[in-house]
Amino acid sequence: MSHDDFNFEPIRGLPEQLPEGEHILWQGAPDPRRLAREALGVRWIMGYFVLLAFWRVGVSSAELPFSVAILHGLPFIVSGLLASGILYGIAYMQARSTVYTLTNKRVAMRIGAALTMTLNLPYTWIGTAKLDLKPSGHGTLAFELIGETRISYLMSWPHVRPWRMARTQPALRCIPDAENVARLFAEAAETRISEPRVTRVDQPDGTAVAAE
Repeated sequence: MSHDDFNFEPIRGLPEQLPEGEHILWQGAPDPRRLAREALGVRWIMGYFVLLAFWRVGVSSAELPFSVAILHGLPFIVSGLLASGILYGIAYMQARSTVYTLTNKRVAMRIGAALTMTLNLPYTWIGTAKLDLKPSGHGTLAFELIGETRISYLMSWPHVRPWRMARTQPALRCIPDAENVARLFAEAAETRISEPRVTRVDQPDGTAVAAE
């Protein structure tokens, strides 16, 4: 299911040429700012440091003039900005190294800023898909896998549905125009799953017939 992706990509986001009959419907990547907010919790981190700054100023103002006490809160604000900057940098690198691909037969996810790999998820492996759509039009499309298919939560993070660790759900995180992408996925998956499959059945007399 996964493939180490250090070799040259013949097609952007894919480790090899597409087989005959398969074609790309859509390609995209996470929005870095949305990824930083939703996956890395940058707003919570900044809020935490702001609360620390208010607490420090409140404690200091009991003994010092307010103009002096407010300076005691500055180190916390600076620390919060630094932490937020680091998280935004991580989100940017994650987004830049990620390519999500929908074809008429599968979902492919080229992920990983340091250790790059590609997840190939045929539509026949996907039971349901859930869209978390935001007012801005960005959203996360998560896939619930069926059967014995398993992927690692840690290896795939942040390209997974949050807190689904027992049964990891790979996800297209923080993508623009998420509603349209979900529609493309639904149409392609329905078409792929409804396609008849022909198999060869051997008869007792040695002949063979085709059966769906």
